[in-house]
Amino acid sequence: MRVHTLGHGSIHTVWNASLPPALRVQPGDTVVLDTLDASYGGVARRAQAGGHPELPPELAALIVAGAYPEGPPTAGRPTHSLRGHPLTGPVLVDGAEPGDTLVVDVLDVQPAAWGWTGCRPNGIGLLDAELAGELGEGHTHFWDLRAGSHADFLPGIRLPLAPFPGVLGLAPAAPGPHSTSPPRRVGGNMDVRQLVAGSTLYLPVEAAGALLSAGDLHAAQGDGELSGTGIETEGRLTLRLSLRKDWPIDSPQIKAPPEPTSLWSGGSYLVTGHAPDLLEAARTSLRGLLAHMRREYGLSLPHAYVLASACVDLRISQIVDAPNYTVSALLPLSIFG
Repeated sequence: MRVHTLGHGSIHTVWNASLPPALRVQPGDTVVLDTLDASYGGVARRAQAGGHPELPPELAALIVAGAYPEGPPTAGRPTHSLRGHPLTGPVLVDGAEPGDTLVVDVLDVQPAAWGWTGCRPNGIGLLDAELAGELGEGHTHFWDLRAGSHADFLPGIRLPLAPFPGVLGLAPAAPGPHSTSPPRRVGGNMDVRQLVAGSTLYLPVEAAGALLSAGDLHAAQGDGELSGTGIETEGRLTLRLSLRKDWPIDSPQIKAPPEPTSLWSGGSYLVTGHAPDLLEAARTSLRGLLAHMRREYGLSLPHAYVLASACVDLRISQIVDAPNYTVSALLPLSIFG
């Protein structure tokens, strides 16, 4: 079986089955994909230009090395108004037909030397609208990822890293272009943090050749991606692709390995929310947990919000006790001290 590599010259920003494949592989082949972060490196460039106080000078130099001052190349592909996540691909798998299942073994996920997590008012985060007055113009936190196994947030707060691709999926059959923002039956922007190295993703094929693309790597993230971003980073993703023609599925499925870090070894602090609507229950639980983080650890609201996005898990505790459903927000205690 062969190993193939795709670099930043194979970036596209929409799902579209009519995009020409950047690579053609055989079932069983391995592909190595170089990916850009969700901002195309733009957050890092703005931080360096503005002398961002949270960005050490030596880290700024690493960030802008090789950055694209005019945006990413498009390898001759047409541009669209639906500019979304920068995705590396598409990869055509010979013999893949609608109704097949593409088996994606995630062999390795390597983040870059830096990362960022942001919160913006009136954006996509769970509490953005109601926190707009307190967030001001928003906040971006930069993470030094060079240690490999962990990243320090603030003094006394350290997160273990568990990198994964936020976007991994196939082209939909319906004529495009399609936005990369919502996940679909064929995968895409699922942000499933369990999709780490050692996992296997099963995707239903809709378009001939499958047409796989990936990007939006996260060095870590909590279940919920609460502020709208994980630890966003460029990186390198290594996948092995194979086909199942005897096992049709209706939506993405994942076989996940054991938790790759000791994040939850120190226990957790839970805040619960109860409401007839799951989103409102989730907002209640997060609102209470942010208040706890500010009171107990002296964090500012923006710091608490982005830290929650990087490590807090939302869980549906019960969905049978009508009229109220229960959502719990879990803060891992191992990150402190």
